This record gives sequence, structure tokens and C-alpha cells, in this order.
Amino acid sequence: MNAMFHLRGKILQFGREALINEGFFETHTPKIVATATEGGTDLFPMMYFDTPAFLNQSPQLYKQLCMSGGLERVFEIGPAFRAEKHDTYRHLNEFISFDIECSWANDDDVMGVLERMIHHMWKSIAEDPESQQYIDTINTYRATQDEGPIEVIVPELPFPRLSYCDAIETIQRKGGKIEWGDDIDAENSDLLAEDLPQFYFLPRWPMDLKPFYIHHVDGENGSTGRQLSRGFDLNFGRDELTSGGQREHRIDVLIENLKKMDLDPKEFEFYVAGFRHGVPPHAGWGLGVERILMKLTGAKNVRETVLFPRDRRRVSP
Repeated sequence: MNAMFHLRGKILQFGREALINEGFFETHTPKIVATATEGGTDLFPMMYFDTPAFLNQSPQLYKQLCMSGGLERVFEIGPAFRAEKHDTYRHLNEFISFDIECSWANDDDVMGVLERMIHHMWKSIAEDPESQQYIDTINTYRATQDEGPIEVIVPELPFPRLSYCDAIETIQRKGGKIEWGDDIDAENSDLLAEDLPQFYFLPRWPMDLKPFYIHHVDGENGSTGRQLSRGFDLNFGRDELTSGGQREHRIDVLIENLKKMDLDPKEFEFYVAGFRHGVPPHAGWGLGVERILMKLTGAKNVRETVLFPRDRRRVSP
């Protein structure tokens, strides 16, 4: 157990180091908020004195407000809360996230930041004697469970890219049941993982599968004529680790996107107001620390990577 949490500290250390080397600086945003980040219902409500409030799902809206204020390259490492009633090996209701936002950038730019950060994490751990001691300790335990040793293999750059459209064609060719416009579930992700067992990007998702703040791809539609987005996921085999993309910076389009998703722009006025005087094109992503630690250590359940996990059945200790 101790080795796992020492490696967690190393992941945070080397991830922070990589982002600082890329010219980002660390900031912190509110975790008690007045409105949803993503829309939807996966919120933990609370009372903030006499005012209804929520625990924040992500720092997304506040990261973007940093862009409107001229803070061009920011990152945050902090908690996020999702009231999702999942009960799986990879879901927590409270987790720690690496988040970045970057001005004058598109989706390709921040995919580059992400893959370089992960490469730096893996390379640093592979070359760090202290980290290797922790890996050896985990492997000693794995041997008692008749499990093979883990090996830190530094991923090659750049990571493979498989567009959403190509992913759908691949799944269909392998006999999976999916149509263009469907989300890619775990069963179909297994089919993709047959060819892509390590890190790979899934860019160019349909707009209606991504949040309102994601930018669309101008002049490019999918096979059914539905609009594509500049949103992407990062997967490791079958598991999603990251979502991100280029953000919509045009206020008129942003308001229209809110309305299309049945969200009231008035409830997001604090956010929309930041766009009234112009915001540069920007992009970013969020990466779950626990999920990346699972992939580093071979943990079978995300709860193994947290000292005091919070899932739908556990709120103590």
C-alpha cells in the first residue's frame, strides 16, 4: 500500500514538473459553485449559508475565465466531484484531476502537451531509483497474487490518433454493434484495444456527444452530416483517461450551444460575461490522477489508488 501512494506522489511531482517546463503556472479555482459545469444532474447539492450551491464537477468554466483575464497557460491539480451512480472498477465520486487551459491553442496543441506530460511522467519514473524501489515492492506483492510483474515502458511520441469516424468503422468491421453518433461503450472499446493496447487519442467526436463549450470543426461533418467537434479523449486500451478539446470562444456560438442543450444562458451569466469583450482561441483537458496511476501500477480497481476512496457506497472513513 505504501508503495502505491509514494508513486502517486511521484506522478503528481513529475506531472507538475512537465507542465511548468511547458510554461504553465499553477492556479486554484472554487470547489463550491452556483451552477453546473457540464450541465446534467451529476451534482452534489449543498447549502452555502442561505444559497443553494454545488460541489464543482470540474474547474472547466473557471479555467476558461482565466483565459479571458489574460492568464494564458494555467494548470490546476485538485479535487472534482461527480454524483454519478456508477459502481465500476474505474469510477469514483471524488477524485483528483490534472487540468490545463491554454490560450492561442487548438485541440492538436493540447494533445501535444498531454502526451509530452505523460511521456515525462513515465520516463522520470523509469529513471528514478526511488520510484523503481516502489515498483519493485508492488511487483513483490503481485508475485504473491500469481500476477506478473509490471514494467514501466516509456511510451513513444506521438501517441496514435484514431478519429471517431475511423473508430466507428473499425468497430463495425470487427463485428461490434454501433452506429455513427453513438457513444463508444466498454464492449466496443475492447475491440479498439485489440489494436491499440496503450495510449491513443480519439479526436473529432460528434458535437452532440460533447459539452456545450467545445468548438465545432468548421466545414467538416460526419458520415450522417452531423457536425463534428474539436473534442478528444485519451484512452489507454479500453479505458478513457482524459477528455479535452478546443473551446468555443465566440460568445454568440457559445450562447447558441447552451440553448441547444436546453441550458439557460442566464444561469451561466458569470461565465458568459467573461466572453463579452473577446477571448482568444483556447483549449485544454482534464486527466484523472487515479486512472493514470492505475495504468502505471497495474491496479485492477481505482479504489486501490486512493487512501480514502469515495464511491457511491462509501463516505467513511
